[in-house]
Amino acid sequence: MHSVLAVAINTVKQALRMKVALVFIVLLLVILPVMAFSASGDGTVKGRLQTFVSYGLSLTSFLLSLLTIFTAVHTTTGDIKQRLVYTVLTKPIRRYQYLLGKCLGILFLDLALLVVFGVGIYGVAVYGPDLMGADAMARAELNDQFYTARASLFPKTLDVAPDELEAEYQKLKKNQTMDQYFAEGTSVARIKDWLYKRMRLEKNAVAPGSEKIWEFRNVKVADPNGMVFVRFKFEVATTPEDDQLYSFWTVGDIRPYREGKQSDTPIYPIERKDPIRMYREFAIPADAIAADGYVAIAFVNPPINNTVVMFMEQGSDQNLESQSLALLFKAGTFHENFLRGICVVFFRLVFLAALASMASTFLSFPVAVLLSMVVFFTVSISGFVLESFSYVEATAGQIYKHTLALVIKGLPQFDKYNPSAYLIDGKLIDAEMFVWASWTIVWAALLMGMALLIFSTKELARDTS
Repeated sequence: MHSVLAVAINTVKQALRMKVALVFIVLLLVILPVMAFSASGDGTVKGRLQTFVSYGLSLTSFLLSLLTIFTAVHTTTGDIKQRLVYTVLTKPIRRYQYLLGKCLGILFLDLALLVVFGVGIYGVAVYGPDLMGADAMARAELNDQFYTARASLFPKTLDVAPDELEAEYQKLKKNQTMDQYFAEGTSVARIKDWLYKRMRLEKNAVAPGSEKIWEFRNVKVADPNGMVFVRFKFEVATTPEDDQLYSFWTVGDIRPYREGKQSDTPIYPIERKDPIRMYREFAIPADAIAADGYVAIAFVNPPINNTVVMFMEQGSDQNLESQSLALLFKAGTFHENFLRGICVVFFRLVFLAALASMASTFLSFPVAVLLSMVVFFTVSISGFVLESFSYVEATAGQIYKHTLALVIKGLPQFDKYNPSAYLIDGKLIDAEMFVWASWTIVWAALLMGMALLIFSTKELARDTS
């Protein structure tokens, strides 16, 4: 252990002497304070803080990721190229101790920088309202929607049954309207995929003068005297002139009313006018939830809107941005949530340090950096990459689906578990999400195992990289 720590300390000193490392550190030292004063968002105090935390944490994560890759690769390949590794390995230090020490040193540096810049971001987020002169209303909004950690509940997905899909396909085929929608030679699978998405959309559409009800069960709030929140986003068939819609909402236990009885819990009617294609929220007292955890949200599309309103679903219960309606309630604190977010960022850095260390054991500096960068950007946009496969020609798409797609799905998905998206909306980074994010540690262990295996059999004397 002493040998590993000695190599780690030497690696930190070596990294700090690198000009590239200093560039990344200086960039963070300069950009973060500038962002703290220049972030505007939507002009409100909450918007400014959300913008700063989002960009600040994302920038810190991105630059530290690049720093990790460059320093991890450079310190190992540089030692091999300059034959410095000989002087180290001739001492009573084994190869695995050398490589573990290198990786550990990079992580020491990452952790120190992440703590420093994380504390800076946290400080601005917490004390920002005082510096910005926030009034009582702005502070109340911050406490409800930003300085919190809210759990999310989504309505049950309205899926399309296979027999429904087949009936719609046969109807389209019988009416000979296929040519109006699809080019000649389009596969049946692609046609049915289009029909499936259209039918899913129709199930979540509300015509003018119509109503849609979402029911939630087993809702357990931490504070029955607190508030719960309804988060929504309108999609429309025809854009209104002022880009806004009227809406009428009812929240509470509606079951007794169906039987002509009086409800034991209050029913809250809400009238609103909101912009389309933007996430909005409204709060209601938590006593709207029945004793057994039931609550219903009813939405009426007033005839004055004169357009169909759609609530989009993408079927992801993990991603708040994939749903057009959600019920939110407090389940933790901002401080705990921020700490979990920092941990998620560190998990990423552990993965990248192991990846770069593995690549540097058998590749030259530029190739090892290139490989690490390709993997880094792939896992950062894995959702986009996987979705792009659906637009590839059918045969090639199937090949990608059973090869590259499986590899990408097996890798950590940085974009799926982005702590910034959780923090700015006050969404709880719960145990399930935290466990999935920590999957990167398992990958890091596998990569370090590969690195140790490769490095233990490497003929350093013949290495010319």
